[in-house]
Amino acid sequence: MKSDLSNHINIGKDTETKLIQAGIDTFEKLRSTGCEQAFIRLQVIDPGACLSLLYGLDGAINGIRWNKLPTERKQELQQFYKMVKKQSFNESPRPDFDFSESSR
Repeated sequence: MKSDLSNHINIGKDTETKLIQAGIDTFEKLRSTGCEQAFIRLQVIDPGACLSLLYGLDGAINGIRWNKLPTERKQELQQFYKMVKKQSFNESPRPDFDFSESSR
């Protein structure tokens, strides 16, 4: 099945590929999933997913360029992004901590 994702505003081939890997292979699935849940799925594939990607997903769903999102919506997405990043940071083991039995 050919994806229609990159036919929409803000979604390039790279984002389309990642969305498909995350199980979102049509624009309708993106719309029904919502930008926040889609972003969480993308974080699993790409932990470096950025705020601009979240803006882009929201803009794509609403048919507007990511940089034209209303200020209030950007603020809501910023809060969501901070929460997701904090959550993923708290769940990730610290690289300087040794969890092996020999370190106890």
